[in-house]
Amino acid sequence: MTEADGKRAAALDPRPLGRTGLMVTPVCIGGSPLGSMPQVFGYEVSADRGVATALRALRGPFNFLDTSANYSDGESERRIGAALAELGGVPEGFVLATKVDRDPATGDFSGAQVRRSLEGSLRRLGVDRVPLLYLHDPEHISFEEGMAPGGPVEELVRIREEGLADHIGVAGGPVGLMRRYLRTGAFEALITHNRWTLVDRSAGELIDEAVALGVGVVNGAPFGGGVLAKGVDACRTYGYRPMTDEVVARIRRMEQACAEAGVPLAAAALQFSLRDPRIASTIVGVSRPERVDEIARLATMPVPEELWAVLDPLAAPPDTWLH
Repeated sequence: MTEADGKRAAALDPRPLGRTGLMVTPVCIGGSPLGSMPQVFGYEVSADRGVATALRALRGPFNFLDTSANYSDGESERRIGAALAELGGVPEGFVLATKVDRDPATGDFSGAQVRRSLEGSLRRLGVDRVPLLYLHDPEHISFEEGMAPGGPVEELVRIREEGLADHIGVAGGPVGLMRRYLRTGAFEALITHNRWTLVDRSAGELIDEAVALGVGVVNGAPFGGGVLAKGVDACRTYGYRPMTDEVVARIRRMEQACAEAGVPLAAAALQFSLRDPRIASTIVGVSRPERVDEIARLATMPVPEELWAVLDPLAAPPDTWLH
């Protein structure tokens, strides 16, 4: 193995996830597309392909897989569960994470709903516990409702005390709300998404605060929903929202700079997150088995240091960020 090969292999070595004691690879495979969510991603994923993708994810080169009770009405978990059954259980050292969700029909996000959500997840995954369990998208209720006696956070803490989840986290969008949840001291991990990328830097202070609190940071959606992988000619939304002309122009300039450096825009977008020492792992959704190896290639591809100096000032103006 050459020195360069060794450095690229080391780039995928596990890192500590905050104070949890878990060691996770810098890439986490995201399970949302493998359950088939055409209303979000624009394409169908068959059950066979979803299970095959989960199998590839569970066999490496990454040791971290993220899903949720509400991804495709539990279908993501069902397909992961089928893959786990084929393997005979969760591989040694593998970190399987899922999330408790509100009831999609009624909006109920009570403590009782959190318990029902977890029980459904364990059943679909075919496991009796998970290493990591997140409160998912608490922006759908007020912070006061989230923290109320008998509410979702209290129940999530109880679930951890019972040993059904080794560690708990919070996963959501609005950075101000996520900071309020972190300050409760209840959470050991954070997922922020679409808010720390080449384009959008909304989550910078949130990530700083998480690190100061010893909370493990997981950064989701480094491609902003696709545009930082496919380019603006193929995708005209960021975070599933229409982009302004200013943002489109900046991403075009990023594409040009990457092309001149001989680096795919997707590699730069992924490594922007991977190279940040504050971030333990970065979630990349997959829907095909071969994408797992493609992500490993993008994660370890050499990127000239001078390219970062060109890309950094091309981030979109703060008034376009998701916050």
